[in-house]
Parts: sequence; structure tokens; C-alpha cells
Amino acid sequence: MTEKPPPDAVTAWLAIWFGLLVVGALLPSYFGITLTPSAAVVRNIRRRTIPWADIQAVRIESILGTRTVVLYEVNGRSTRLRAPATGFLAWDRRFEEKFHVIGTWWLTHRGPDWTPAPPPRAWWTTPPPPDQNPFAPPK
Repeated sequence: MTEKPPPDAVTAWLAIWFGLLVVGALLPSYFGITLTPSAAVVRNIRRRTIPWADIQAVRIESILGTRTVVLYEVNGRSTRLRAPATGFLAWDRRFEEKFHVIGTWWLTHRGPDWTPAPPPRAWWTTPPPPDQNPFAPPK
């Protein structure tokens, strides 16, 4: 009984690189956002459905030179979209256009009952009551 020899190192490395190329080509198409009349379906690591009425703002933010679209929700949560994004190694020529499409969908579909949520109270702008710790966060 003869054993098969293990694959040589070159073949193994080629297989790994080919696998990474396939994953790299397929994964970015998974990330993004699907716009429906009732909600924004965000596909990041996991999928989330955010109703338009729960979104307070759609903004562009920059971190380390990469600009992304961020959705701000009523409950204070912010969701950074992985796509569209533009940066040094991944320049998206249609980034502004995609941002405006997302913003227009939000403005169109957020509903007539939508009202802006008041900004969260900043703990440093209002003095705490005398019986509270001045360094404790607001309740």
C-alpha cells in the first residue's frame, strides 16, 4: 500500500492564493445596502433591516482617509455602511452619486409622521443636581 505524497508547496500556495482571489472577488458584492420602500436593508457582517422612519440622518464620514456613508437611528445607534465607500486603495468614482441616492430614498420614504429626534443630552452642558456625582454619565 503506497501513500500519496503531500502536495508540494508551490501547488498549495497557488491553491491558497486562488481561493483568496475568489473570496476577494465575491465578498465585496455581498456588502452594501438594498433600498426598499419600507426600509434600508444593510448587509455588513450580518444583515439588518432599518425602517426609514427610524433613520434620523444619512451622512458621509471620513476615517483614516476612507469616506463611508453612515446611517444615524432614533435610538442613537449609528450604522456605517461598508459600501459605498471610497478611499486610497478603493476609489469609487460614483460615491457621491450613490450617497445622494441613499439620501433621496430616505427623504422620500421616511413617511409623513417622521419627526427629528431631539439630540441626546450632553452630560457636560447641563450641571448635575447637587446630590449626583458630577462625573457620572446621564441616566
